[in-house]
Amino acid sequence: MTEIRGSAPLPATSAPRAATAPTDFALRLLQPLQGLMAPGQSGRAEVIEVRQGAADFQLVLRLLMENGRQTTLSARTPGPVELGTAVAVTALADNRLLASLQPAARQPLPDLSALPPGTQIQARVVGQQPQADGSSTRLLVSLLNTPLAGRNLVVESGQPLAPGSLLTAQVRGDHALSLVPLSGRLDQLRVGEQLAAQFSRQGPLQALMQGLGPDSSRPAAVQHAAEQLLGLLPEASELGNARKLAQVLGNSGLFLEASLLGDQTEALPTDLKAGILRLVAQLLPGLPGASPLAALPHSGALSQALPAFARQMLGSLAQDPRLQALEFPLPSRLLQGLSEQPDLEMLLKLAAAAIARLQTHQLASLAQTQTTPDGLLLTTWQTEVPMRHGSDILPLQVWVQREEREPERRETDKALSLWRIELAFEIPPLGPLQIQAQLLDGTFSSQLWAEQPGTAQLISAELGTLRDRLQSAGLSVGELSCAQGCPPQGPRTSLEQRFVDETA
Repeated sequence: MTEIRGSAPLPATSAPRAATAPTDFALRLLQPLQGLMAPGQSGRAEVIEVRQGAADFQLVLRLLMENGRQTTLSARTPGPVELGTAVAVTALADNRLLASLQPAARQPLPDLSALPPGTQIQARVVGQQPQADGSSTRLLVSLLNTPLAGRNLVVESGQPLAPGSLLTAQVRGDHALSLVPLSGRLDQLRVGEQLAAQFSRQGPLQALMQGLGPDSSRPAAVQHAAEQLLGLLPEASELGNARKLAQVLGNSGLFLEASLLGDQTEALPTDLKAGILRLVAQLLPGLPGASPLAALPHSGALSQALPAFARQMLGSLAQDPRLQALEFPLPSRLLQGLSEQPDLEMLLKLAAAAIARLQTHQLASLAQTQTTPDGLLLTTWQTEVPMRHGSDILPLQVWVQREEREPERRETDKALSLWRIELAFEIPPLGPLQIQAQLLDGTFSSQLWAEQPGTAQLISAELGTLRDRLQSAGLSVGELSCAQGCPPQGPRTSLEQRFVDETA
């Protein structure tokens, strides 16, 4: 990050050069007014650029006339004028203005101390004033967010930024800002775009797995790839073993690209996403001209229905694909025309939808990995594992987040990390279940939800046994509870509070 310094409020005593500026001073325009203002007509202006010449100062003014029209004027004046100064101007001639400072109407420029450290601001560069020694440039920026939106701020930067430039910066305290690199903002934009695109293509993993049973009409290579993929699915009973669970999550496809980038190919035979890609590779030769993405609805089909679709979406943020893709558990897009023994074309559609679903989980993990305005580092992992339960194949969705303080903001040498874990699954005859848990400094707390009343009663009766087993594992156990229904739905934000507050 590039550091820039935010200015304090600018009273006259803080700038010796500005203190010499007269209350009224003349401005000689570099271009004639050409009818913009008649002699004697008045308006308001703001100094948006200051450059020191050999014998005078060159200013750029943003002029707001009585009729509401705005324009910029270049002028010269013998004395210094502070960047951001607001003045009243009166036309004396076609190339001369009289500028008047109006102390009663002047509002001090806001101070960064009004914004807590960690606040991310967005601003547009309005003007600039290079320092005489060339070491830095003072920028006049207009804030676009925060409670100070619409106000101007003067900051000092080691690099000039052209007027009109947009910048994003984070308040660091002590009147300092850190510019957020453009690359980081573009990465966030690309993740959001890909997240919406993959969510619109995704489909349930279990639909693919259930369609991979024996079928003598399939090519041998396709059936072999299907059997290999089915062989990767764990039994639900195995996931009670911590080592087995860690192995299954590691092979869920969440880390496939990272393994490939690190040249760690030994895990590829057991990776779920790699197994689906191997199946796709065997399906494509049997379907000339086919591709996984062509088998699914895409932007061309969507664009034809866009006007009606947009009208339906207007005012309903809950239907935004990006927001839906950040929900947990991740909802599934229904696929039409499914059968117990799908043909090769339908298998390709199911495989493409399964890959898109795993990639939606991966992109949601990236979108939720962030630094909050108050300096918390959030690292998120989200994935899904299909598991066997008798003759059924059921999905287990897993969400894990680690929360820790930025190193420079840690108040003690021992930095405490808060771990949050969420699970979503459905096992007959218990019905849908969701679990939220947190681990902080060795203390474990959890809230469970069951949609069926009988299941909620059964779990509530067994919470004492769960507490004993957690304590025998060496954990200090806080609150354990079970409720009927499901937790509040919706996309996550960094402003969510901890659902169990141990300090309350």
